Amino acid sequence: MSRAGKVGRSSPGHVPARDGRDGRDGRDGRDVSVDPLKLVRLRAHHPEAVAEAAARRARRPLLAQETGRLLIVAADHPARGALAVGERPFAMADRADLLGRLCLALARPGVDGVLATADILDDLLLLGALENKIVLGSMNRGGLAGASFELDDRFTGHRPADLHRLRFDAGKLLLRIDYDDPGSLRTMESAARAVDEMAELRLPVFVEPFLCRRDPARGTLRSDLSADAVTTSIAIASGLGGSSAYTWLKVPVTDNPDDMARVMETSTLPAVLLGGDVGDDQDAAYEKWRHALQLPTVQGLVVGRSLLYPADGDVAGAVDTAASLL
Repeated sequence: MSRAGKVGRSSPGHVPARDGRDGRDGRDGRDVSVDPLKLVRLRAHHPEAVAEAAARRARRPLLAQETGRLLIVAADHPARGALAVGERPFAMADRADLLGRLCLALARPGVDGVLATADILDDLLLLGALENKIVLGSMNRGGLAGASFELDDRFTGHRPADLHRLRFDAGKLLLRIDYDDPGSLRTMESAARAVDEMAELRLPVFVEPFLCRRDPARGTLRSDLSADAVTTSIAIASGLGGSSAYTWLKVPVTDNPDDMARVMETSTLPAVLLGGDVGDDQDAAYEKWRHALQLPTVQGLVVGRSLLYPADGDVAGAVDTAASLL
């Protein structure tokens, strides 16, 4: 994907990523080009443009009346130092390429919004890509991938006050629990207070819970996707904070997809499925999502790398297939 395309600034606070006149608006499935230099210039000379773009952004209800479902594209991985996709260790390090893929995905029919950290959402605001989209800010990113303190997952991203000030629509936090790591308790307490603050502001918060453990030989974290573990993680996440009125769950599909019906009986909170790294077998992932989406508490999908970096390179095709599941 080109790092520089035909994008011109239409106003001092806007760098369009799409130009319908040349057919590169993403709706026809073609690449969307982003010129990073124009973003850099705007950030350097007009930093107030981010707040201005957020203030004028057109908004919509969380759940569209027509479908009552959600398809959110996730791109909050880089802030945790997780840049790999498949065999490419730094695939997500090319910011212009990532932004182009996001703009293409957001332009496809059926895509409701995006989940990302402040740096990416600020770029998308400046590109005008978030109009009438659901915007989820990623809140805790301190548990860097592979770090010894990975489970002491501090809230180094969006604060509830930031999401409210920027008129964003929701927040997302990750809650990984290892019974042998005291960092999990600190993360759990911080997550509970974040749930409280979001409820006070009447902002939905998507909680993504996992039980996990470290590989004793390599020291790497591994999430337990057995039915018992996912059930337990949902029960813990559902009870966070002093109110669950604005809490949603973001849950994985279990190792055995047939267990999902029993697992999702654990809570009455609305839930979305997370995509995760599906590898080369995209069709198998779609089939697992399709069955889980039939469950009564499951309201949609939040998927990242498998849509933005599909094995066959067809971003529009991957996004359209995911949208068809809803």
